[in-house]
Amino acid sequence: MKFRVSRDVLADAVAWAARVLPSRPVVPVLSGLLIEATDELSLAAFDYDVSAQARIEADVAEPGKVLIPGRLLAEISRSLPAEDVQIVTEGAEAILTCGSAEFGLITMPVDDFPTLPTMPPGIGAIGGGVFAGAVTQVAPASSRDDTLPMLTGIRMDIEGDQVAMAATDRYRIAARDFTWRPARPDVAVSAMVPARVLVEVAKSLRGGEVLVALGDGVAGFESVGRSTTVRLLDEQFIDYRARLSNDWSIRADVRVTPFVEAIKRVALVAERNTAIRLSFSRNQVLIQAGGGDIGRGTEVVECDLRGDDIQIAFQSHFLLDGLTGVETELARINMESATRPALVQDVPGDAEPEFRYLVMSLRQG
Repeated sequence: MKFRVSRDVLADAVAWAARVLPSRPVVPVLSGLLIEATDELSLAAFDYDVSAQARIEADVAEPGKVLIPGRLLAEISRSLPAEDVQIVTEGAEAILTCGSAEFGLITMPVDDFPTLPTMPPGIGAIGGGVFAGAVTQVAPASSRDDTLPMLTGIRMDIEGDQVAMAATDRYRIAARDFTWRPARPDVAVSAMVPARVLVEVAKSLRGGEVLVALGDGVAGFESVGRSTTVRLLDEQFIDYRARLSNDWSIRADVRVTPFVEAIKRVALVAERNTAIRLSFSRNQVLIQAGGGDIGRGTEVVECDLRGDDIQIAFQSHFLLDGLTGVETELARINMESATRPALVQDVPGDAEPEFRYLVMSLRQG
């Protein structure tokens, strides 16, 4: 095998594919990046649960396959000078040259690398910006605790041209609704996709549309020459919609940017796992934190309150995750009492809110 490729193009593709390489592979070949040269260059990684494949243009002189240690190739690629890269296989080595730099990398047996999963049938497409935005809004509410796999996923419910994403870690629920372009108007499917995979896919988007594919226990996502497949989680999930449709007696509309900035400032004096306290009155919300060994902080932000005055407290980072997900100028905070969860949502005018975030309140000491 012999090919030549742009350094920047190679480094970008290697870094993208190598992100799924396991830190502790169950077999050594899973630490490798499979490079196949045909009329284009394909770079792939696979750990039996997640696969990533990038296709890029290259000047291929001799077609072939090679399996190279992925993390090492990623480190080398991003450190190379700004010149074209040539890779040639000779015996058990892949010789990489770029300018005057040369590396001889010991290859691994290609035949031992597992067969990459095929992309399941496509069921529709989403604009890259909409997809990335929805994942960014919902993913913070997913859990990092693998003992309950359901909580580490993002639920996708698809019916016709409507898509709903949701995630929860038991302390908050984030949900986002949006439209897409289904392959069939009668499509109706649900899937639990690992949140970490969707986050990585969203980070890598470079425009265009995202093709969504679903098969037997596998989901696939493809955009601009890059594709990812992932084994789905169990479909079991809570009835989150019922928990987001309460009748709220108190509603406060507040401008997102000054509210977020004020919370971040006041939270500087909040000790770990202590609350940010919010006191809503007719024209303002008083933000308070601290009072212990570090100190205390307060700040006032304007708001439009409908309903009775209320004092309520939250974990600051939980509240900020919800507010950061709001894409409209105003955020609406729906409340019932100081001991009940609150619902943060966007304020899109006459339309139904697309983003909703339910967060538990804390007892105030």
